[in-house]
This record gives sequence, C-alpha cells and structure tokens, in this order.
Amino acid sequence: MARSLAQPRRRSRRLDVAAILLAPVGVLVVVLSQFFDGGRGTALLQGSAALIVLGGTLGAVLLTYAPSAVLAACRAAVTAFERPENDADTLASMLVAMSIRAHRRGVLALENEADTIDDPFFREALTLAVDGTSPELFRDLIGVEKSARDADDEAPARVFESAAGYAPTMGILGAVLGLMRVMQHLGSPASLGDGIAVAFVATVYGVGAANLVLLPIAGRLRESAARASRRREVIVHGLDGILRRLHPRLVARRLQVFSENLPAVEEIATRVARMPLVAGRPS
Repeated sequence: MARSLAQPRRRSRRLDVAAILLAPVGVLVVVLSQFFDGGRGTALLQGSAALIVLGGTLGAVLLTYAPSAVLAACRAAVTAFERPENDADTLASMLVAMSIRAHRRGVLALENEADTIDDPFFREALTLAVDGTSPELFRDLIGVEKSARDADDEAPARVFESAAGYAPTMGILGAVLGLMRVMQHLGSPASLGDGIAVAFVATVYGVGAANLVLLPIAGRLRESAARASRRREVIVHGLDGILRRLHPRLVARRLQVFSENLPAVEEIATRVARMPLVAGRPS
C-alpha cells in the first residue's frame, strides 16, 4: 500500500510528572517558614480571608471575561501540565520531503496529502497551496489565519494573568476589612486577634495566589502557545518555499532555523524516492 508523506502520527498525551510534583513547592516553603518562626500552620487557615480573595478574584475575572472563556482557560490549565512534545524535526523533514516531491512532479502531487493531516492549520495551509494560490496571497491569507490561532492560544494565559492582577488587590481589600473589624472592637481586646488575622492572612492569600499559582500557570500556558505558534511558523515557511518553487535545499535551509536535527536533503530524497504517489487516502 502506498505511503503518505503527511501520514499523521498519533500523539500520546503524557503528564509532566516533574512539573506536577514541583508545583506545590512554593506553597510548601511558605508553610514551612511559618513553622520555623514558631508559628502555627493553622494560623494561615482563615475562611473569611479565602472567601474575600478567591471569591473577589473570581468575580472580577467573570466581569472581565465571558464565563465560557474562563471555563476554557481552566481546561487549558489542565493541559498545561502535559509534557511538551517537540516535533519540529519531524515536521521540517515532512515539509522538505513535500518540497522534493513538488519539485519533481509539481505541487498537485501533494493534493491527497491534505486528507491525511490531523492538524487543522497544516491541512488548511496545504489545501490552500495545492489550490494554486499565489505565494503573495498565500502569505496574506495564512498569515491572518495564523494570527487568529495564535491569539486564541494565548487567551487562557491572559485570563490567568488578569486573575493574578486582581488577587493581590483583593488581598489588600481583605486586609482593610480586617482592620475595620479591629477598629470596631478596640474596646474588646479578646476579639482583636481574629480581625488582625483576617487582615494579614488575606494579604498572604492574595500575593501567594498570584505569584505561586496563577502566574506560573499563565507562564506555562504562554509557553504552550509559543510552541504552537512556532510550529505554525515552520509550516508557513515550508509551504511558502514550495509555492515559490524553491529548490529543496533552500527549503531545508529555511527550516534549519526551527529544527536542530533536520536530516540531510539527500537522506530525505532517498526516502521520498521509495514512496509512490498516493492514489487515495492511505489505510
């Protein structure tokens, strides 16, 4: 059975166990420092402070973004702890192989490859190239598509960054409310402790949630979005070179910037020579 240059490779999602184990390290350090100073861990447990900070932050985020965007960001946060898969070398090799085939038999020789690609952006870009689009129009159309997808990938990170901006402010609000409670009970020294605890613990919750939870998750989401954007950049440069009828060596030269272990063009050409044209979708 004929093989396809773009036959999809099933991606197995694997969790980044190291990142998951290291995630609570910052919180653990804060709690241990409380013990080392002779304090009690339970002093950091204040329900009213947590309600002010977490509830206030959630409310502010829901006012800023639609609930569907917040839910999508939470789902994306789960996938942020999957082990990143760098397939730049495989993708670059695939594009060089396509360039070799198109150089020998024309771009239409890649027509059946689009049906075998799982990546929607890659599939649409290849279909656009096979349809005979000029290189200038291709860069224009696919550039708009890439920008839109990049913005969608960065949206979850923006949600968590907004939450990280609101959380410390909510902590200050909780501190002010706690101090107001203290001022109202100056005549009852026994009740001052609870108000002071809420005041300071709310600040800890706000600053801690922002810097130990929300911003790290936003950072991982931005890294994931950057990897996806870089992958699309490889696709755009590769297909643009094919449309411009550049020699496969020049296409490979373009893609070497993104790939650390791109095989030699001769090696890829040897593999392509053993692959007959795809008559239909491979089994």
